[in-house]
Amino acid sequence: MYQFQFSLAEFMAAHWHQSPTVIRQGLANFNDPIEPEEVAGLAMEEDIDSRLVTQANGQWQVANGPFEHFDDFPATHAQLVVQAANHWHPGVRDLAEAFTSLPQWLFDDVMVCYSQPQGGVGPHIDQYDVFIVQGQGRRRWRVGPKGDYQEANLDTGLKQITGFDAIIDVELEPGDILYIPPGFPHEGDTLEPSLSYSVGYRSPKARELLSSYADQVIVDEAGDNHFHWPAMPAQADAPAALDPQHLAQMNEMMMALMHDETRKKRWIGEFLSQARHELDLLSPDPQWQPDSLKAAMQDGLCLEKLSGLRAFYHPDQPEMIFMLGESFDLPTGCESLTPALCNQRFIDWEILGDAADHSLFWPMLTLWVNRGYWYPLEEAPE
Repeated sequence: MYQFQFSLAEFMAAHWHQSPTVIRQGLANFNDPIEPEEVAGLAMEEDIDSRLVTQANGQWQVANGPFEHFDDFPATHAQLVVQAANHWHPGVRDLAEAFTSLPQWLFDDVMVCYSQPQGGVGPHIDQYDVFIVQGQGRRRWRVGPKGDYQEANLDTGLKQITGFDAIIDVELEPGDILYIPPGFPHEGDTLEPSLSYSVGYRSPKARELLSSYADQVIVDEAGDNHFHWPAMPAQADAPAALDPQHLAQMNEMMMALMHDETRKKRWIGEFLSQARHELDLLSPDPQWQPDSLKAAMQDGLCLEKLSGLRAFYHPDQPEMIFMLGESFDLPTGCESLTPALCNQRFIDWEILGDAADHSLFWPMLTLWVNRGYWYPLEEAPE
């Protein structure tokens, strides 16, 4: 298993959303969770987001997967990128587990990059937090200060800029971690064939939140009332003027919707739990029945949560679980199981506890298993 060799609390206080930093041997004795050939194999799959970035004579090119073969893979100036590799490869998922102490509603994915010498994506700026873990090989990383930079090569979609002056210029070796907050320009240059892992955390924009909540209000058919004010006076002298009192009344109408805490809590849970990348969802055949699932778990069956499944809850409202954009109301008496369902990777009979005695719980768990949210293990983890 991968474990941090530094104080996460000290890191959060000093650097999170504040400043880029290098953490030497943040994951000591690092072994790559995936091989270059496996990265290439993932890039050939239809459902997996991948791209090949190449550069020749100053000209950048981006080819999107899936790829049929890599017989002519360039020897230099090339980088193969596989997005959300933790959804599809168990080793990369294990690497992601090292970062689970950070708020998981922010977690996006683990992007794997296989790079040839001088390979990279050029100087660019991202609007999310990223931990770049160096695997085999060596890469040189430069990071610049926040500022206004000139965009470049807009047609590639690489968010490139023309350049920057570095405040960090470092060579990373296996197990080293480079943390980059949003808005800091950076560039990686490969010194020898290399694997690297970008663990990304992405927060929503204010306008995304507002737009999504407005959609929820419409779906709920809330706020379907017109502005009425029986005490409204005439405006004989200025009938076209927008009376501040009228505007204040309309503002109160809107704020009443915004202050509906019950609606907001359900909406934010559903919004944040929406899948951000494709998932390796497999529905069992034949489908489980509640009685057979219960019996199997009594006999020792262990369930593993699907990698990438976004499952959250409100601590003061544990009777409700949010998964992949839906909300589920647990049967009364099962609320104590909520933290385990959302925080833990494995579920067995012992973890179920009192919930196992509630007949209404088993149809709900069976629904999740039949959807592929949890799947049976051949052997329970040690």
